[in-house]
Amino acid sequence: MSTIETLRHGELPAWGSRLVYGGDYNPEQWPREVWADDVRLMREARVNTVTVGVFAWSSLEPREGEYTFEWLDEVMDLMAANGIHVVLATPTASPPPWMSLAYPDALPVTREGVRLMHGSRDTYNPASADYRRLARRITRVLAERYGDHPALAMWHLHNEYGTVSYGPVTDAAFRIWLRERYGDLETLNHTWNSGFWSQGYGAWDEIHAPQATQYLPNPVHALDFKRFSADQLLECLIEQAEIVRAVSPGVPVTTNFMLPTWNHIDQWDFAAELDVVSIDHYPSARDIEGETHVSFGADLARSFNGGRPWVLMEQATSLIYDYAQARLFAKEPGRLARNTVQYLAKGATGSLFFQWRSPRTGAEFFHSPMVPHAGEDSRVFREIVDLGRLLEQLGELAEPATDVRVNENRVAIVWDADSWWSVETRALPSDDLAFLPAVRAAHRALWWEGINADVVRLDADLSGYDVVLVPSKFAASDAEADALTEFAENGGHVAFWYTAGSTDENLSVRLGGFSGAFASLAGIRVEEHHPLAPDETIALTDGSVGEAWSEDVQLRGAESIADYASGPLAGRPAITRTDVGDGVVHYLSTRLSAGDLRRHLARIAEAAGITRDHPDAGDGLEAVRRVGAHGTHLFLINHTDSPRTLDVSGEDVLTGTRLAGATTIPPHGWLVVREETEARAPRA
Repeated sequence: MSTIETLRHGELPAWGSRLVYGGDYNPEQWPREVWADDVRLMREARVNTVTVGVFAWSSLEPREGEYTFEWLDEVMDLMAANGIHVVLATPTASPPPWMSLAYPDALPVTREGVRLMHGSRDTYNPASADYRRLARRITRVLAERYGDHPALAMWHLHNEYGTVSYGPVTDAAFRIWLRERYGDLETLNHTWNSGFWSQGYGAWDEIHAPQATQYLPNPVHALDFKRFSADQLLECLIEQAEIVRAVSPGVPVTTNFMLPTWNHIDQWDFAAELDVVSIDHYPSARDIEGETHVSFGADLARSFNGGRPWVLMEQATSLIYDYAQARLFAKEPGRLARNTVQYLAKGATGSLFFQWRSPRTGAEFFHSPMVPHAGEDSRVFREIVDLGRLLEQLGELAEPATDVRVNENRVAIVWDADSWWSVETRALPSDDLAFLPAVRAAHRALWWEGINADVVRLDADLSGYDVVLVPSKFAASDAEADALTEFAENGGHVAFWYTAGSTDENLSVRLGGFSGAFASLAGIRVEEHHPLAPDETIALTDGSVGEAWSEDVQLRGAESIADYASGPLAGRPAITRTDVGDGVVHYLSTRLSAGDLRRHLARIAEAAGITRDHPDAGDGLEAVRRVGAHGTHLFLINHTDSPRTLDVSGEDVLTGTRLAGATTIPPHGWLVVREETEARAPRA
């Protein structure tokens, strides 16, 4: 049984001496007599933080303007009395039924023009003035009532921003956004090339959101609508953040990104408005692919948070929905703890879960919780209790909320919303130009090679990196090309994948060759695209295999390090390199197979002097060094079915054992090693 902690208003436990531990708590779904049992089990599991109110709008405001806060008052006081911090959510992701009846324009409209009704979640239109007004009001009422409550540790604004709506209300807001962006119709028509298919606009009222059309929509119109939709959601966030900061100053503000698959927001823009980034992460692979996914999500979260410690707002204890196979699968014993240690290695402040207790029914009543339907006498709850003990043992990883970088990575992968949105147009020559698979493949190749990486947007300071990978940058601005040129000239190593820079940032093709924005930097000219059939491959002279895509590349100062060995491009360059200033630029004109991509990126990393956090890292042994004000910790995680023996120096944090020399990590086991270095402030 854990001791009762003295709460500090406006601070998470991790900003003191304990890692965050707990989950999404929904007491409004249960009778009051269950609440006492909840607290008993929370204390047994060493829970110190719960998220409350995420989907509670109808319980807080059952009728417009009529509030029932008594239950939440009781819950907040109950948590405070038991030393449990509360991350209090604004419930605006799931409006109550009365809103949809009283304000039908607040309901979302699909691309096909169908108005959606309540009965699920996310049933709102971000452009609706009524929705925005009512969301601001419930936010203010909550802030005024609980802003100085001793249990309040942080504000959780909304939930998984990502709703997109069409229809008349959205059309009006979209026109205002377009006016601000373009100023006049002449500029808009030029940028959109509206003369194609007789789409020239003579009045602003002629423009609508890109709803269902007879055939292909204008790709720039569609791209601008994605930008507009993201800005609408950002405005919603900012409105709520301004309210809670004014009413309860000093209490940190967050929202939870659904990573990595939801792309209706620009995470970099959102992160700039938050005090700390939080993520929800649900890897759905049964095999070791799931561990590569955990690493990827953690790297995204830390990078969006400027390299600082971040909050794992949601993960699953066991059952996870596998979207590829449309079924749930359970995590095997031990995987929950191992995955949590992965997140910690990469900067997490602890672990929260969705959710504390399984609801008896409801849309997600088989989503795995901390207290399952089977109750406390269950494998899952026993693992939850064990994990609570583990996180207490690792309490020295808790960091104050300071501007520090917890992982000192020298490789960066370019990630930005525009790059993703730009390749979602249906007008491209192949569906295989998708953004997320390309970025995941690059990150996965590095993971298997034992190399850790950040993600960056190209307007960031790149000087702290030695290698920048650009797996998907179909649309690129001149400023982005200039940034990478400066990086290479100053000694950086850059690798572009196929189609990089084909268009400007507004999907206008750069004439003279498809390598457009990066042609002079890469020392090449791409004359023609050669997409491959779904099952087609192409051989390269270095033994590599290309898939999905190929290009007719001409050398303009670069050298070929591998040519095509088969197909119509046989003898033409496939992979090139060129010296630029003190740096090197590579170009990959085909999608390399997983193993070949790994080998190629390993060569680039070696040439750039990249070192692993442990020399034996790779092939399923993950090594991550976490640095902080309290010292340096090396995480060694064996994701394989075989033991791994390696040299380790330091102290096992869990046992206090001094390690010096050969140490064996069992299959699916792990170590957290306190290294014998002076405590230091990490790289800012």
